[in-house]
Amino acid sequence: MRLNKLLFIIIPAVAIFFGVYYLWPTNSGNEAGGLIPVDRITHGHGLAVDIADSGKVYIATHHGLLLLKDEKDLFQIGKSQDDYMGFSPHPQNANIFFSSGHPSFGGNLGFQKSEDGGFSWKKISNGLDGPVDFHAMAASPVNADLVYGWYRGNLQRTTDGGISWEKFPTDFPIVLLAADPKNQDIVYAASPLGLFISESQGRNWRLLFDGFVSVVAIHPENSQMLISYSEKFGLAKSEDGGITWRPITNDIDGTLLFIAFDRQASSRAYALDHNNSLYKTADSGETWSKIR
Repeated sequence: MRLNKLLFIIIPAVAIFFGVYYLWPTNSGNEAGGLIPVDRITHGHGLAVDIADSGKVYIATHHGLLLLKDEKDLFQIGKSQDDYMGFSPHPQNANIFFSSGHPSFGGNLGFQKSEDGGFSWKKISNGLDGPVDFHAMAASPVNADLVYGWYRGNLQRTTDGGISWEKFPTDFPIVLLAADPKNQDIVYAASPLGLFISESQGRNWRLLFDGFVSVVAIHPENSQMLISYSEKFGLAKSEDGGITWRPITNDIDGTLLFIAFDRQASSRAYALDHNNSLYKTADSGETWSKIR
């Protein structure tokens, strides 16, 4: 009698366990099984629009990688809670991402790559003096094997997709990197000390203007058109490669930290501010509206 009672309790419990196990979202790379609904963006560290699907916006965060679908539904991609301090999409393959930062249990991630849309990650290398924790990172839209990252006072650069690296000391801290979409030699750096440009793949830098700059983004079709957010100009646009700037009137509440253009519709871009609010422009940055 007691055995029957135990079986009555144990068998349903086992069935429930395996039912939950097989129904629980997994880090399998399958969208139906690996997207976990979430209700808000927390502590954003990166922003990108899918190069093949304008309805997908990726937000790298302190607690994993998020996907906003059709500006409405927000998901966590897989179960990883890693902190992606550095994040950049591959310029030609929508399934490939690069990242760096901290694992959820501590330490540094080094330089890693996902080939399944962010559901799983593989370390490619430690970088130099690593494992690195790139707080700023950018892949060249012209050359997918050319990737930049900033770590402990040095710009690191790879020309073979992250296997080997070389470094160039910088005398300014870097909070964000943006690679030119037309010229692989040009890269911009936003810094607390100003906006800088390199025309030698990071070897040498020139100051465009001083003061705190939190973000710079380059129009995907017109590399002379830049949008930045800075102490000097606020939200501003340049149409001559950063030489002159004009402020843009905007209704954005907080300091912008990330701006990502949509390559499928180049007049459209998204921006994330320090409050984790998400904004959108449909006219190359002239006007913005809050979407989340």
